[in-house]
Amino acid sequence: MNYSTHEMMTVAAARRLQNGSVCFVGIGLPSKAANLARLTSSPDVVLIYESGPIGAKPSVLPLSIGDGELAETADTVVPTGEIFRYWLQGGRIDVGFLGAAQVDRFGNINTTVVGDYHRPKVRLPGAGGAPEIAGSAKSVLIILKQSSRSFVDKLDFITSVGHGEGGDSRQRLGLPGAGPVGIITDLCIMEPEAGTHEFIVTSLHPGVTREQVVAATGWAIRFAEHVVETAAPTEVELTALRDLEARTAAAHGQAPGEA
Repeated sequence: MNYSTHEMMTVAAARRLQNGSVCFVGIGLPSKAANLARLTSSPDVVLIYESGPIGAKPSVLPLSIGDGELAETADTVVPTGEIFRYWLQGGRIDVGFLGAAQVDRFGNINTTVVGDYHRPKVRLPGAGGAPEIAGSAKSVLIILKQSSRSFVDKLDFITSVGHGEGGDSRQRLGLPGAGPVGIITDLCIMEPEAGTHEFIVTSLHPGVTREQVVAATGWAIRFAEHVVETAAPTEVELTALRDLEARTAAAHGQAPGEA
């Protein structure tokens, strides 16, 4: 089956979510990838959303954390304060799944502004629960489309801390957990280098060249000693993803590509 780079990115991200893990999910691309994982490789994953649903099993992708589909399909719904205090800060979240507008070489995220904070070129949606997720989850996965505008040498604003300035920066900041362990894009997969915690390319998606990755990265991106090729999406994965997007589009009155 033919597939798009966006589908490759979503499938590759879904595969990173281990079965049985407890995942704190962001809206948008993280939610799409997490729910694809639930429908394919990780049927027993527990999806938690900021608004309080635990064990959500939406049949269509939510428009926001307040989407009734999340509460209606969840095992239970608790107050938001309990999500953060008991589950997240209590060390009960295995994976935080986040998107970003900008990311740097150490997995720090910007979702606040592009440009000067007081006179921004673009004002972004803001932090939400991302700083707490990035700071307290046992590990973090980041998913976003790759370009030199989104993969930048220096963030305009640090909304959520990944590995800080690299090295042992995260530990010196007193943040628990491993921090970001993977950045999944439409071109490749990046993982933090041992010691430096700088993200390097460990897997290229089929048909993608190193030159494409270099051109789409705003810093001098480096490659692992042994770079592998990401396995192409299977028919099962693509069918599940496309069915999910079609159901979502029908439910929200969108064209399938907008879901």
